[in-house]
Amino acid sequence: MASTLIRGKYVITKALSRTEAEIIENGAVFQQDGRIVEIGAYEALAAKYQPDEVLGSPHDVVMPGFVNSHHHVGLTPLQLGSLDYPLELWFASRLSARPVNFYLDTLYSAFEMIESGITTVQHIHGWLPGPAGNWPDITGKLLKAYADIGMRVSYCFGVRTQNHFVYESNDEFVSKLPPSIAADMEALLKPHEVPLQDYLWFFEALWKEWEGQASDRIRIQLAPANLHWCDDEALSQQNEYAQKYGVGMHMHLLETPYQMEYAKRRTGTTAVKHLNKLGVLGEHLTLGHGVWLTEEDIDLIAETGTMICHNASSNLRLQSGIAPLNYYAKKGVRVGMGLDEAGINDDRDMLQEMRLVLKLHREPGMDNLVPAAAQVFQMATENGAHTTRFAKEVGTLEPGKAADLVLMDWHHLAYPYLDDTIPVLEAVLHRSRTHGIHTVMCNGEVILQDRQFTRVDKEALLEELAESMRASLTPDELRRRELAKEVFPYVKKVYDGWFDPQSCESFYSPNCRCPAC
Repeated sequence: MASTLIRGKYVITKALSRTEAEIIENGAVFQQDGRIVEIGAYEALAAKYQPDEVLGSPHDVVMPGFVNSHHHVGLTPLQLGSLDYPLELWFASRLSARPVNFYLDTLYSAFEMIESGITTVQHIHGWLPGPAGNWPDITGKLLKAYADIGMRVSYCFGVRTQNHFVYESNDEFVSKLPPSIAADMEALLKPHEVPLQDYLWFFEALWKEWEGQASDRIRIQLAPANLHWCDDEALSQQNEYAQKYGVGMHMHLLETPYQMEYAKRRTGTTAVKHLNKLGVLGEHLTLGHGVWLTEEDIDLIAETGTMICHNASSNLRLQSGIAPLNYYAKKGVRVGMGLDEAGINDDRDMLQEMRLVLKLHREPGMDNLVPAAAQVFQMATENGAHTTRFAKEVGTLEPGKAADLVLMDWHHLAYPYLDDTIPVLEAVLHRSRTHGIHTVMCNGEVILQDRQFTRVDKEALLEELAESMRASLTPDELRRRELAKEVFPYVKKVYDGWFDPQSCESFYSPNCRCPAC
């Protein structure tokens, strides 16, 4: 690998606090063999080193690569035929989704992520039928896509041992359906009933095959999919495996008020308190969403060092509510940021997501604690890194860390005018667009240069994906499309009486519709 000097009008190395970031004016980063050697003034580093290549200019902003802490698919659910519904109904609508080539589908979202400055992704895979013996081939295609394009992936496969369609057993749900639907639904659900030991076997198989491969840009984690999808044995055993292998876990939790009610009915307490009782909370665990937490839950999360991944776009699109981000900040909870299935613009744009998070949580009042630019930047970089297996390598620009960084044209932020009193990070968060990012480096390798991918042919691969989707729907696909419509009202009926918006179910007023709020 070559050595590189990366220069910029501004080098943003890291957030120092909620409100401050370390920024070097007319700075540079020197990297060799994929690692940052030194950061400082451009003139001093240019005189000290003889790099193989100089990147950037006096008109660029240099930043750490962003981390998408919660990601699932390439073509979005909307592209595959699912409108935005409340999450529990949205699951039903997704029955109609067409199968997609896993390699091409993964590249599709990777293109969007890299173009918005994302160099590391937490890919939470799953929702696939068994047998487990089929999974390695599928995962191989997906991970090969990341290896081919050159970005980092922290990969985990969602474990689901129960309640594969609604928040009750498959048999119980199917028994309530009319014969015209029941047989087809039973046939669809049965292959998903995979034993826990098969999931654990698959994790170990992934570990042996992929851990440390592709220039160490692929690493493996665990993913208990959610409380309603995992019995207590599944939660406990995965926690034991996490300790044995020294890996983190990423778990969806309390995304909707219906998940809050499920936890109450199953455990007699909150989902967070139940996880704490099982010994699952801790610095190794990231909770995806965390919208319907109590104040006591947030205290427990803070005390145990458990992390949260905030998925603002997804929560808005699927009517899940607004996560109490400002309360997380008050309690010192480490919070990352994820784009989930797709962002507010039905794409994977981290710049847009940061802007949304910055402004969504601005509660009324002059003295309230609301998101600050450095705080949101840290969520998308350093905090996000901690939710993956790359916490020690990425998220900040520091000597010894991996050379994962982004170059953005300052001109697109400041032209035709930007007052010189506006802080650099404020300009980046308020005004940046993906067309301003021209170069992305991962592990010292340029994977996007002049907005062109260096390892793969984007246009040819997108056309290959498009061609694969032009095939006519098969009889099975047509039946699933009809079944999604037919089963929809029966899914809705499962949750009758579970949530009353007029009763106060949340301490956080944006999620409450009771008269008192």
